[in-house]
Amino acid sequence: MYPDLTGKTAIVTGASKGIGKGIAERFGKEKMNVVVDYHTDKRGAEETVAAITANGGNAVFVEADVANEEGVQKLINAALDQYGSIDVLVNNAGFSKSESSEELSLENWQRVLDVNLTGAFIASREAIKQMLAKGRPGCILNITSVHQVIPKVDNAHYAVTKVGLKMLTETLALEYAEQGIRINAIAPGTINTPANPAEDADPEEKQKTLEKIPMKKIGQPEQIAAAAAWIVSSEADYVTGTTLFVDGGMTLYPSQLK
Repeated sequence: MYPDLTGKTAIVTGASKGIGKGIAERFGKEKMNVVVDYHTDKRGAEETVAAITANGGNAVFVEADVANEEGVQKLINAALDQYGSIDVLVNNAGFSKSESSEELSLENWQRVLDVNLTGAFIASREAIKQMLAKGRPGCILNITSVHQVIPKVDNAHYAVTKVGLKMLTETLALEYAEQGIRINAIAPGTINTPANPAEDADPEEKQKTLEKIPMKKIGQPEQIAAAAAWIVSSEADYVTGTTLFVDGGMTLYPSQLK
């Protein structure tokens, strides 16, 4: 646990399920105030808020599409109206739908870019404005993926957004380091989430996945959340512009050992 996080305010996008839910709930255990963003899964957002408050934190949920400025502003306003400041922003919202590149429509390409990358930029821009205006340096955490370094077949749009998010992380970190605003990324490997139910996959498919992971096990949202809590805490106050891979060694390319 990180006592310096108590009472601080975080916005977590895409927090109704999966990794975002795990991070938001961990922030509740840290006794933080959490703005829980969701777009379609209201029930999931309600469950996240209930878990946060049960663990001693405070939370509200807000329906917002982070792919546009209006949606992001709803989240910013909720944090300021409810809690008076923004100390932590977690850009977690993201999605992909596997599709071969020759069949990938411009509409689907653009939607993935809008949610995964443009939304993270808009939210970061607005959070930084508030941090600078209040003279209250904070942290931004971008959830990228091992696919910021490993190509992902049939997911060109997704992989491109994760590479872009890596460079956005590094550029903003360099730009605002002197003002005390830290910007980092966490790159998860294969994590068991509703969007990627790896543990419940067909045994043959699961085995193929495990062969790519040196630790031979699938990660859980709580493991990403533990890394998130550390990296936004004062324990990591000399860390900025870096990507922390939480992937069971996936980016060590175990296939090369065969």
